[in-house]
Amino acid sequence: MQELLRVEKLQKTFTMHQSDEKKIVGCDGISFSLKEGEFIGITGKSGAGKSTILKSIYRTYLPTGGSIFYQSDRFGKIDLVKASEREMIEIRKQEIGYVSQFLNVMPRVTALEVVMNAIMEMGVPEEEAVDQARQILAHFKLPASLWDTYPRTFSGGEKLRLNLAQAMVKRPKLLLLDEPTASLDDSSKIAVKEMIFQLKQEGTSMLGIFHDLDFMETVVDHQFNLYQGALTEVTHI
Repeated sequence: MQELLRVEKLQKTFTMHQSDEKKIVGCDGISFSLKEGEFIGITGKSGAGKSTILKSIYRTYLPTGGSIFYQSDRFGKIDLVKASEREMIEIRKQEIGYVSQFLNVMPRVTALEVVMNAIMEMGVPEEEAVDQARQILAHFKLPASLWDTYPRTFSGGEKLRLNLAQAMVKRPKLLLLDEPTASLDDSSKIAVKEMIFQLKQEGTSMLGIFHDLDFMETVVDHQFNLYQGALTEVTHI
């Protein structure tokens, strides 16, 4: 398997301007690599910097040091730390998906339209996008009665299922998962697991953050633990 992503000495520092320029370290010196079709899970205590790693790769956080080399279909090997905003927008639309516990969508856009818009960004015709959107919303057990309603009224679990549908329906080359099973019931977790296995078979590489260790160990190829800024691979006997 070829290398898809290589993170080298990643650093992200936050400056608290209201506190005499106090600096808080989100992560520092993080290095690892991810191969095509591989799934790496990251564990660690809250506040250890796990989400900072994902957001730095997705570039919603701009790293303050290090490199993130990604093998893009559109741009070839590119350092996401130095990529332009135009390049990152294109990569997010076409190649990298992100699933968060929190839903950030335009107001007055229905759940069905959220997923449809994600599909049509890939150049899929509207009629086909409607069919695909309905199929994946049903897969994630989002009730059909909610499809034509605005997601701001959804529960936490419903928002997470919509986030999963929006990201996974695009079959991204790289999928970043930030607590993909938080607030989900057992049947919804099974749906997530089934989609993860399907995407892996289709070649999607994944990097995920987990507190649900039992679930994580059934889907990942490698597990890393983040503790006091150091990322260490966990081996199971």
